[in-house]
Amino acid sequence: MRRTLIVSMLLLISGCSYYRVTDPSTSKIYYTKEVKYDDGATLLKDAKTGNKVTIQNSEVEKITEAQFKAAVGGD
Repeated sequence: MRRTLIVSMLLLISGCSYYRVTDPSTSKIYYTKEVKYDDGATLLKDAKTGNKVTIQNSEVEKITEAQFKAAVGGD
């Protein structure tokens, strides 16, 4: 838990702009340009659907713009 929090904080500080967020309990993958954290939960807006999503246990990975566009369709 502490490691996840540290990684999460580093992602916020680094100014990254594209993320792949996985919900390990469902294996669902979300793509977003912004990740927020609230009380241990990960908050994001799914780039594919536009839906706001809250995940209690997530895996957040920084990705390139090309990977983001390939996953959600080019802007």
